[in-house]
Amino acid sequence: MEGSDSDEPVEHHMTTISRHSFGDDSEEPKFFISIIENMKEDYGLFVWPCSIVLAEYVWQQRLRFSGASVVELGAGTSLPGLVAAKVGADVTLTDASDRAEVMDNMRRVCDLNELKCNVLGLTWGVWDASIFSLRPKIILGADVLYDTTAFDDLFATVTFLLQNSPGSVFITTYHNRSGHHLIRFLMAKWGLKCVKLLDGFSFMPSDKASGLSGNIQLAEIVLDTALGH
Repeated sequence: MEGSDSDEPVEHHMTTISRHSFGDDSEEPKFFISIIENMKEDYGLFVWPCSIVLAEYVWQQRLRFSGASVVELGAGTSLPGLVAAKVGADVTLTDASDRAEVMDNMRRVCDLNELKCNVLGLTWGVWDASIFSLRPKIILGADVLYDTTAFDDLFATVTFLLQNSPGSVFITTYHNRSGHHLIRFLMAKWGLKCVKLLDGFSFMPSDKASGLSGNIQLAEIVLDTALGH
């Protein structure tokens, strides 16, 4: 650990801070987002490739995010949501209500980057009071489509939030695994449609893309208004 990071709790030297840059000096000054990662915790406290791809997309679409109400689902280390906050969005970071260590880490990361985000426990498929007040213009989800047993609960939550905020969109990055057919089935089941599908590497700067692997896709998903929503 570097001396500048000494204020952060370190358990058995398993905590590390990664820095992620955005921007090009030729257009606008670069900025950095620092993320506290914990090597001994489960998947909620790593920065995964899908998160890096989604965060870059947020940066490239920054005019769209500026001033928008944004909710990140299954945020974990929260890189996309933090970039959205940095470019002027009103951001709520969420993860499962029972994952106290992840929620605590979110708050520490917000403080570390001097960003004000609302941190909220939100478990997919559970209708706690907190979800009813959320009216996001943009819903973010990086690598939330990894556990097929959770897909239905995720889509139920996404659909509710889209219905709660007319004209909103769900932007997600995911590894194109064998569950792709299930994603398409559930989108139809919940009355959703994909309006944009991109190869995640098609818009990544080469220096960032070189450190990533896998078949990562980005999808923008909305309510299918033709079905009468």
